[in-house]
Amino acid sequence: MSYEKYQSLIQSLHDCMAACNHCFDACLMEDHVEMMRECIRLDRECADFCAYFEQALSKGTPFVSELAKVCATICEACGNECNRHEHNHCQRCAEACFECADQCRNLVA
Repeated sequence: MSYEKYQSLIQSLHDCMAACNHCFDACLMEDHVEMMRECIRLDRECADFCAYFEQALSKGTPFVSELAKVCATICEACGNECNRHEHNHCQRCAEACFECADQCRNLVA
């Protein structure tokens, strides 16, 4: 499968990774960082997986469907957690996560 075929998903994965990294960093600066613990944890996991999946697609992985399913699950979990918080960085991250989860689901549909 060609790199070009997945260009939209690769961009979405990259955008999600960047949003999660920003949210992670911003959450660490919040006054009540203890309340942000799960958000921080999921931001890290989601960013790491999106980065891995982006690289795997660029390299022509044969496991596209399997990775897309896992990615959708992780992005959805991160988006749901971020959506619980009113901070702008969390809301932007949730949007990016949900968009990426949708693209991953559409890929395997």
